[in-house]
This record gives sequence, C-alpha cells and structure tokens, in this order.
Amino acid sequence: MDPESDRAQMKWFQSLILIVLLTCSCTQKEPERPNIIVFLVDDMGWQDTSVPFWDKPTPFNSLYQTPNMERLAAEGMKFTQAYATSVCSPTRISLMTGMNAAHHRVTNWTLRKDQQPVADDDLLAQPAWNVNGMSPVPGIANTIHATPLPQLLHDTGYFTIHSGKAHLGAIGTPAANPLNLGFDINIAGHAAGAPGSYYGTEAFGNNDPNRSVWAVPGLEKYHGKDIYLSEAITLEAVEAMQKAIDQDQPFFLYMAHYAVHTPIQGDDRFVQKYLDQGMLPTEARYASMVEGMDKSLGDIMTFLDARGIDENTVILFMSDNGGLSAVARGGEKHTHNKPLSSGKGSAHEGGIREPMIVKWPGKTMPNSSAEDYLIIEDFFPSILEMASVKDYQTVQPVDGQSFVSILTGTERASYKERPLFWHYPNRWGPKGPGIASTSTVRLGDWKLIYYHADRSFELFNLTEDIGETTNRAVDEPEKLKELASVLTQHLKEVQAQMPTDKATGKLVEYPLEILQP
Repeated sequence: MDPESDRAQMKWFQSLILIVLLTCSCTQKEPERPNIIVFLVDDMGWQDTSVPFWDKPTPFNSLYQTPNMERLAAEGMKFTQAYATSVCSPTRISLMTGMNAAHHRVTNWTLRKDQQPVADDDLLAQPAWNVNGMSPVPGIANTIHATPLPQLLHDTGYFTIHSGKAHLGAIGTPAANPLNLGFDINIAGHAAGAPGSYYGTEAFGNNDPNRSVWAVPGLEKYHGKDIYLSEAITLEAVEAMQKAIDQDQPFFLYMAHYAVHTPIQGDDRFVQKYLDQGMLPTEARYASMVEGMDKSLGDIMTFLDARGIDENTVILFMSDNGGLSAVARGGEKHTHNKPLSSGKGSAHEGGIREPMIVKWPGKTMPNSSAEDYLIIEDFFPSILEMASVKDYQTVQPVDGQSFVSILTGTERASYKERPLFWHYPNRWGPKGPGIASTSTVRLGDWKLIYYHADRSFELFNLTEDIGETTNRAVDEPEKLKELASVLTQHLKEVQAQMPTDKATGKLVEYPLEILQP
C-alpha cells in the first residue's frame, strides 16, 4: 500500500475513533438520582419497637411487634445514638431548615397565631420565641424565615410529597400549608400537631365541633369508612409515589405519621392480640398504634419492591421526640423508655434519643449499626447530598452536618469531637425528670443539663450511666466547667433566647456565668 493510501486509512481510522468517543460521551447518562423517603413517627420512644437500639434487647422490645422495622434494620444501618428535640415543632423545623432549635427559635410546639400554647410558670417568663413556626417568605411576625428542604428538592427536579402531620406553621401563616414549602402534594397536613380522631368512622375529627382545630383535612373520601388514619395517609402516599413514577421523576416523600401521638385510640386490626397478651387497655391500644405505623412502613417497602425501584430509594426512619411517659388518664402509662430516663418534653435521654434506621442500597452496609451520634438538623444537608443537590443557597445558616460519610463508611472525624445542643426556654406542662426550662450540651461521653429556674446543673457520663442516675456535677468540677463553657459559647453565638426570672425581672444567666460570676 502506497504512503498516500496509508495516510488516508489512518485518517479514516482516527475519525472513526473520534466518532465513537463522541457518541459514548453524548450518550453517557448522569447517575440516576435516588428517591428519598423520610419516615417520621410522632412521639415514638426509643424502646417502642421490637428492634433493640441498645447494646442488648430489653423486655420492652418483646412487647411490640414491628417486623417491618426489623426488615428495614436488616437491610440498612441502625443508629443507636440519634437525637431529636424533646417536643415536636422544634424537631420538624430543624429537619426542614437545617438549623438548631436555639438558632431558629421555634423552641416549643405551635398552633394558634401569635399565641403561646402553654402559660408561663410561677418562676420564669418564657421569651418571645417564634410561636408562629417557620415561613418561606420574609415579613411574617414571630417566624423563622427559611428556605425549606422540599423547596430545594423541588427546584432540582424532585416530585415532592407531604403525607401526614405537618405542624410547621401556626394557623393562618404560610407554613400551615405544606404546599407553600415546596411540596407538590399535601396529604392531610395542616397547623395542628395531633388528629381529632384516628378513625374514618369519626371523619378523623371533622364531626366533632369541640375538636375542629385538630380535625385532619383533605381525607373526605374516607369519611364514614372503617379505616385507620395511618392506613389512609399511606394509601394516599402510595398513589402519589405512583404519579411520580408515571411522570418519570425522582420523588421525595415526607411520610410524617400522626401516630403514635395522643389520643391513644387503638387500631382495631391489631389491638386484640395485645389485650390477649395481658397488656392493660391503654398499653394495648398504644401497641396497636405502633404496629399500624409499622404496617405503613411495610406497605411502602412492598410498593417499592413491586415497582422495581427499591434499589434506588433511600429510606430514613426517625421519631420526632421521645415517648410520652407521663401517666395517662386512668393511671396507666402507655409507653416506657427504660433504661432511658424520663420521656417527651425532657432533656433527659428518654425525651431526645430516638429510634433511627437508614437504608441506602449500595451505600449502607446491610444489618449494620452506628454508634456515632447525630441530631435532627443533620438530616437537611444529608438529604441534599444524597440527592446530589450541590451549591444550594438558603436564606438561613445551616447548622446541621451531613452524616453521609457514616452511611458510606468513608473517612470522618470522630463523633466525640462534636458537641450537640438543645435549648428549651419554655414550659411544657407535665412534670418529671428533666422536664423544665433547660439548656443542654452533649460532648463525647458527657452530657450537661442547665436548669434555668434554680440555675442548677446535672452532669452525666452516658457511656457509664445511660439511665442518667448519677449526677456528677459536684464530683467533676473541671468537666462541668468545660461543658458549661462550650454550651455558653453556643448560646451566645446563635443569640439564644433566655427566659426571664420573675423575681428579679432579669434574663437568666448563661451557664458559665453561674460558675464564674
């Protein structure tokens, strides 16, 4: 072959390679973004499940039947030291904004516009906290203006679904309606934090004028039917997910159950077997609510399997605060948090440590467990990272830290080097250990609670004393001072609101100011 022919053949061959490379480059698809489900339960205690979140099972784990939580834990990663706040609205707004509660100032539960839900006590006056919750727009009094998580996901192509309890904004404010927060669909969400009724036969409270503020909206097609609320909102969520699939969109489902919040109304599908086991009536009704919630989880997982999308769907299971351990009417407790101390409303572990499981196929190790601690505001940056939402802009500062590296097992700093903070300058109502106006920090094994009313301290080593039975404040003065300094620095940095001492008319001092007057 002559040289000219060689050159022509070489040119042809180079052109062919270039065409192949260009074709490959043009047809190479971006990695498919995962569907993301946040499955949030209301008032579910750390022990209200057959899945043990301690280093060993307890008798309480044998009381409840949650096979779908067991299935999720077997397929994903269980977190033994996951934290929320001690009451509902602060947790939900931290999830939606990525802010710590001391920072966003929605430090108690919300309902009526510009009104405190709980009166002051005899010793302290609550600060002017954000009683109206969050707001997606500026200029709404007594709110935290923030860019909501679902809005960021919606703006990057996610089909966003809200199903269940919202409790993000007071009545008459924009955030009372989840559609104003970036959700494409709102199923049964409004300003209230509890249902008027769990029963379709009672129209979920819409037939009771005395409970109209609690009546669950938007489920009229189930009114008069023998269906439980947890089942109704799950059916609607499944229908919404199918719509996203039909539109070929990734979806974000915020499956926020009203269960297992009061009223304690038994789910008739399950309650009898708990009575047959010898449970007291209130406990049996509560256990049936837990199992009904678990069935919802199972129904959603089965739907994902049937549609062939389970391998591209992240599920994050969490509770918004600890179990309500106060005595119910009739003298029965309906939940138990032991070995943790106290429950909902408390800075003790029973009020803030939650059951948490994450399944991220191909990322999390099946049947694994993490002792790394994290807090609810961490969900915000973590979910955005999972969704490959980068360089996003928010009007609010984001306090949360992504826990994706924990899920994937990649390099990360030790969890013991990071402090977690809680701030509750409010009055809740019921009494019990740690249920008071408090500021709290956890750093490593140690946890400090500062009581605003009498300026006292509790210091616990949680590794040695998970039940917070021994106050080490007197025995460990250096550790007390160290944590008081860390807590004070945080409260000052975020300009946390302190209550007012009624006796002096002055703001309660920061914790370090008590130790170093």
